[in-house]
Amino acid sequence: MKYLRQAFDLYINSSIHVALAVVCFAMISMLEYNFKITYDLLAFIFISTITGYNFVKYAGIAKLHHSSLAGNLRIIQIFSFVSFLALIYFTVQLSVNVLIATGILGLLTLLYALPVFGNSRNLRSLAGIKIFVIAMVWAGTTVLLPVINAQQLLNQPVLIDFFQRFCMVVVLTLPFEIRDLIYDSDSLETIPQRIGVRKTRIFGVVLSILICVIEIFQRQFRGYSLLALFLVCVIIGIFLLGSRERQSKYYASFWVESIPIMYLGILLLMKYVLPNAVY
Repeated sequence: MKYLRQAFDLYINSSIHVALAVVCFAMISMLEYNFKITYDLLAFIFISTITGYNFVKYAGIAKLHHSSLAGNLRIIQIFSFVSFLALIYFTVQLSVNVLIATGILGLLTLLYALPVFGNSRNLRSLAGIKIFVIAMVWAGTTVLLPVINAQQLLNQPVLIDFFQRFCMVVVLTLPFEIRDLIYDSDSLETIPQRIGVRKTRIFGVVLSILICVIEIFQRQFRGYSLLALFLVCVIIGIFLLGSRERQSKYYASFWVESIPIMYLGILLLMKYVLPNAVY
């Protein structure tokens, strides 16, 4: 049991789990737009997420709180280096337009981690914007990159989908901000610091409702898509309402980050397994 726990902690701390979540969001976009599943792009997103998250977490900048990390740090460093080498391979498989978009998102990630502003500050340390930078990168990676890779236009429906995904990632990040209230400096001015935990939950629920309302009106009605999104927003709301400053170790880092994986599973079930039940 001890070794299983260590392996599970390594799975979480090495960013494999969050990378799977990002890939699932990207696959959802491909399915929604009826794009061919592009495995080179998904592999690129998976590996770049691991590389980016591990850079942010273990470059000594983000100051996240991993008390169980010390024994696994060397393994994570080696794993991150191998991931970076794999990233180089998949980079050359992609189109120039995808690489340009990725470069912009990568720049945001660098600005999030590196102290490029005055007084050794980065985007993460600027008051009130941390959660929105994360949402911007996630939404760009999982909505815009699949569209650009498929050589489609960034039209109004795509931009609305981008906004929905942005809002969903904001809501998914709120349990982490609630958890980190006891660690974060007051200067960060996170949403829970500004408005309190109760109002943060209300804010997240309102955003979730907004996402569902937009889905009803923004495109041709698709029963399976709306139902899957509605169920996922309910799940997000349950986890958000259950968030506490002192929550279990894996509440946010595993269960909340599993929601995009659940979303993909629900969407596949609705679209391919139970189509007659949802039209």
